[in-house]
Order: sequence, then structure tokens, then C-alpha cells
Amino acid sequence: MYTDYYRFNAKPFQLSPDPRFFFGSRAHTRALAYLRYGLSQGEGFIVVTGGIGTGKTTLVKSLFQELDPNQVVAAQLVTTQLEADELLRSVVASFGLPYEGMGKAALLKHFEDFLRGHARQGRRVLLVVDEAQNLPPRSLEELRMLSNFQIGETPLLQSFLLGQEEFRHTLQEPGMEQLRQRVIASSHLTPLTEEETRDYIEHRLRVVGWDGRQPTFNEGVYSALHRFTQGIPRLINVFSDRLMLYGFLEELREFTPAAVEAVGQELEQGREVGVQGAGRNSRSLLRVSHAMEQRLIELEEAMETVLQHPEWQDAQLERMERRIAQVEPAVRVLRRELADVRRRIDQQDRLGDSFLDDKFDDAPYADDQPAAQTSMEARPL
Repeated sequence: MYTDYYRFNAKPFQLSPDPRFFFGSRAHTRALAYLRYGLSQGEGFIVVTGGIGTGKTTLVKSLFQELDPNQVVAAQLVTTQLEADELLRSVVASFGLPYEGMGKAALLKHFEDFLRGHARQGRRVLLVVDEAQNLPPRSLEELRMLSNFQIGETPLLQSFLLGQEEFRHTLQEPGMEQLRQRVIASSHLTPLTEEETRDYIEHRLRVVGWDGRQPTFNEGVYSALHRFTQGIPRLINVFSDRLMLYGFLEELREFTPAAVEAVGQELEQGREVGVQGAGRNSRSLLRVSHAMEQRLIELEEAMETVLQHPEWQDAQLERMERRIAQVEPAVRVLRRELADVRRRIDQQDRLGDSFLDDKFDDAPYADDQPAAQTSMEARPL
């Protein structure tokens, strides 16, 4: 819609992580420097934490673009609350190795052979664990044990741990002392400043072909946008995408603080309607939606593994079939929840129409009013 109107070559504020849009704020540049440093050391753990939506996954995907596959074999694991044995199987599967029907001892031997094979060919193995705050202590200990694989004094596996803010507190617990000793660097991502918010938005726009002339942004726009989003990149994307849509519908070539305020009010009203109208069901809907999103991510990772390692396609295809079987019930629940939400919205609309009808019936000379005067202008939700 608005991409054609503003002559963009792609959508500038998509939510899915894309290394093309990586923006080096002060905090993100520092975190990327730590990751590069960790790679140069080739051992230990690097920890990157940050609030929801601060760009941890985009940061790592940006780093992956720099990796030479002839020197580094990397895999990313998006965790849920995996116990130690489940985590080991997930790690093995993330590198495209078969794991079905194998006990823990066989899995460890198989993974060690994999690590040694790459070491003999001059390649290092990197594991990136996302959403690490979900891992129980025993699973974190399992990761630490995997880092013990060595040839002489050379470690065979290096790990990057990405987690939300609470993961910092997890690492400070008494039982995490041995893992803390393996952490060679850590960094925390903070929200963008007001100035960085402006640079972030303009950077993403330039990536999709914006020349600075259409649309334009008046003074005060970025300040208002930062106030609504608190500088959190994901929220900036959501808000800016809605702002672009608003501009398209209103045929704006120039954005003003008033436009930002209008979009902010619409989003706030939408949240209030969602909380009041959906209540418990809306929270259930969000939980199911998040679970389905995680399953889809795992499916995409499995497909990438099949393409990269066709020799393991049988095991990976079985894994994808299981993931699809897990997604299907979530889709059914989502459909039921959405139907319920639509039903409540329709009921509210009918009540509103009934109220308006009563008002017009009571109004004097209502039949004499031209139809055009009672039309209502459509607005995006």
C-alpha cells in the first residue's frame, strides 16, 4: 500500500529481523564489537542481554553476514523452557545432525565427532542461543559442559547467549559461578535515545530508497515518536509502519507532530479496546500466537538446515513434520479466538448502531437531513 505511494522498494519497518536494516546505535555498536571480539578469541561465552524488542536477534543476524563459512560453522537455537536432555537434542539438531532414537551418551559422542571433524578442517563451531532466559539452571550447566570439548588447549565450541534482562540476574545466582567464569564478555542493549531514534528511522527509510524528499518530517515528529515508543526498536517499527499507513490514507507528503499524535491515539484506543473487549481471551490469543510464531521459526530453521545439509534431510524432514503437527492445533485455537473477538466487535458495533438509530429517531426533522451529512469518514484502527 504505502510502499508504492512513497516509492519505497520494500517495506521499511518490517518486524522480522533483517541484517540489511541493522542500525549501529551506541549500545548496538558496542555489543557487536564484543561479539567480534569473542569470535577472535574462539572460546568461552559472550552474553548479550536487552529488553524485549531491543534488537538482539537482528544484531546476531548482522554478525552472521560477516562470517566466512570456510572458517566458522554457526547455528542459532531459539529456546523455550528446555530441560538438559531436550537442550542437547536441540543443539545437535540445530547443526543438522541426526538425533532420533539416540541416548545422551551417543548424542555427546556424535556431537564431539562433529566438532573434531570441523577442527581438523580448520573450522570453528559457533552456537548462538536466543531467549536464554527461558533455560533452567540444569540446561545452562549442560551448555557449560559442552564447552569442555577440546583438542589439547583449543576449545571446539564457542557459544553466544542472548537473553532478556532477567538473564543478567540468573547469571548472578550462586549456582552459576562456573558458567560466569567462562563468560569472557557481556553487553546490555538499551533503548535508543531521541537522536538515535531519528537516525534509526531515517536509516531504515534510506535502505528502501527514501531520498529525504518524500515524505518529509517536520520538527517535533521524532521527539513525539520517541515519546510514544520509548526508543525501543520493535515499537518504533510498529509505530512507524502505522504512521506510514496513516500518511497513505490521508495522502500526506509531509508528516507533522499532529499526525504522530493521531496515530498514537489510535494505537492507544486499540489497546484499550483489546483489553476491555477481549480480556482473558486476548491474553490467551497472544500466548497462542507467540507459540505459533516460535514453531514457525523452528520450521524455517529446519528448512535452512535441509538446504545446507542434504545428507541429513531424512532426520530434518521428520523434525519438520512434528513441528507442523504442533502448529496445526495452534492455528485452530487462533481461528476460534479470532472468531470470538470478531463476534464481540460485531456485537459492539450493533449496539453502537442501535444507539445512533435511537438518537436519529428522536432528532427533530431528521428525515429532512441530506444523507451526505450523516456519512462518517473511515479511519484505520
